[in-house]
Amino acid sequence: MPPRKKSVKISEPSNVFAVLGSDEGETKRRAKELASELTPPQGGDFGVDTIDGMAENAEQAVLRIRQAKESIQTLPFFGREKLVWLKNVNFLAETATSRSASVQEALEDLKEVLSHGLPEGVRFLLSASEVDKRRSFYKSLGKFARVEQFDRIDPTRPGWEEEVQAVVYRLAADFNLTFESEALERFVRLAGADGRQLRNELEKIDLYLGDKRTITVDVVRALVAKSASGVIWELGTCLSKRQMGESLALLDQLIFQGETPVGILYAAIIPTVRNLLVTKDLLLRHKISPLQSPFQFNSILADLPEEAIRHLPRRKDGGINVYGLGLAAFEARRFELADLVEDFQACLKANIQLVTTQLEPKLILSQLLVKIIA
Repeated sequence: MPPRKKSVKISEPSNVFAVLGSDEGETKRRAKELASELTPPQGGDFGVDTIDGMAENAEQAVLRIRQAKESIQTLPFFGREKLVWLKNVNFLAETATSRSASVQEALEDLKEVLSHGLPEGVRFLLSASEVDKRRSFYKSLGKFARVEQFDRIDPTRPGWEEEVQAVVYRLAADFNLTFESEALERFVRLAGADGRQLRNELEKIDLYLGDKRTITVDVVRALVAKSASGVIWELGTCLSKRQMGESLALLDQLIFQGETPVGILYAAIIPTVRNLLVTKDLLLRHKISPLQSPFQFNSILADLPEEAIRHLPRRKDGGINVYGLGLAAFEARRFELADLVEDFQACLKANIQLVTTQLEPKLILSQLLVKIIA
């Protein structure tokens, strides 16, 4: 889920810091970065007390918390400053260990120590990837700590693409990189929502581009790792753009990766043709001009009555996949409505051929792609 970052403001400066979130890669990266910033310049290894927050049971968790408290209350050995880092904590999540009364009592004691202010020169950092946000300790953190949160974005939730795009913009700015608009869409769908994966792909592109700072579609296509789901999405994109060579190459890649022909038909080809068909019909029926951007589709739907959009494809939760339909509506100008009706019927014929004949499956799908695109 690339990460969503939010900082919880506190009323006055604090020496207590927390880096939390379900995006483990981004949480660990930021915690390490912040620990480096908080380490006293002259302290070296003696300027940091690191307590391993990984506990196998309640007894170990209580021990880690007590070690953190004792370290906070112990004066620095060298200099006048030190950092106490309770690192990679796993007993703040919803687990049997965290539900233990002894662990909850120890966390309440730690909360009291932190909320009343730390000894002069002492800084405290807490990092944890999984946190039960219903617990008192988490709810109180924002009152006395500077909290940074990195939560994984759920790719099954509506609008996840826009959230990931915002994260990618922020990460790209760290590398002084900019995206062409279509390149950004492809990057998100191919790289997914995991923060660590997004950063890794941008680092790879950064090294490849050298002095160039603009990420194009060709760069994304050449460099970004393609999962099976990413290739399926790209096949649908190339199909909607009527890109023959790219579509046939992606079909070959999916078959080489072991995807079944029926699965390719149902996951990539049929949804693309269906979305093109229903959006083309909607635009013509309501005399709507061709879209200048896929994101226009949201406002178009908002202006239409419920009966006009009742037939649109729905997600499992019953909502309309506005982003996916918006992409189709944007590309629908490349197709005629009558041709799309024939293409949808051709998908049905191909489905029957795949399951009832001995024809070569790759040949069936190749012929289908050629018919739709040509």
